[in-house]
Amino acid sequence: MTTEGTPMNEVIACIDGVGERAAGICDAASWASLRLDAPLTLLHVLDRSQFPTETNLTGSIGLGSRESLLEELASLDEKRGKLAREQGRLMLDAARERAVSDGVESPQVLQRHGDLEETLGELEHRTRLLVLGRGGDSDAHLGSHVESVIRALHRPMLLLPDDFKAPERFLIAYDGSPTARKAVEMVARSPLLRQLPCDLLMIGPSTTDVKMELKRASEKLEQAGFTLNAEILAGDVEETLLGEVEKREADMLVMGAYGHSRIRQMLVGSTTRNLIRQTRVPLLLLR
Repeated sequence: MTTEGTPMNEVIACIDGVGERAAGICDAASWASLRLDAPLTLLHVLDRSQFPTETNLTGSIGLGSRESLLEELASLDEKRGKLAREQGRLMLDAARERAVSDGVESPQVLQRHGDLEETLGELEHRTRLLVLGRGGDSDAHLGSHVESVIRALHRPMLLLPDDFKAPERFLIAYDGSPTARKAVEMVARSPLLRQLPCDLLMIGPSTTDVKMELKRASEKLEQAGFTLNAEILAGDVEETLLGEVEKREADMLVMGAYGHSRIRQMLVGSTTRNLIRQTRVPLLLLR
């Protein structure tokens, strides 16, 4: 296991649930671990609000039969917590076996009892890439936390739909902001997407400044060895991006989180949730 003093180097995957969703998260994390040559840690967080470690019976003394009922309910809560922890351990064991079958050597597992956002914050110093399910209406636990996690953590995040396949082509949504420039630099430096064809898109008016900005970003990626198609398109940012991902058969959408132009509109409030839920490919957010 990586020590607490180790700087950000691990791929950390939040394993929450069973079936295709958990399998997809595990496969994506394994792919990233191998591409980055980074250790993999599979994480399960047992939500403290759903499974408290103890039930407070303060004020129940002297309530007669109601006191015994509360004690019985506390006992049931404790049993539920134990069962949930055991289920989590079984999920982690299955995820570890899948990661090994994907080719990862010695994946680690970690179970925590607490708040997801707080736990990820505690692990932020050792996180190189965070992999998690995008959530949704049926994923009340993770879905309700995903936007707050995006806002709170300053690490690259890979948000997934229900399944995963190794990308053969990716699309970068670029807006020329400092965050977007940093995202392009991260893609250029990282082995994660190296040697994969790339579409670099800007959405907005085709002015001289915009063309120069796109040229600078293109040159950085081309110097890093990427085969590139760079374009400026008009239209609604969210609708256009989702349409171009499908049209170009991109397997991953990449963007800087919280830019300072029109693309930023996608990463606040309800639009964030819409993009996360609507995209059919993994979304890589770079900070």
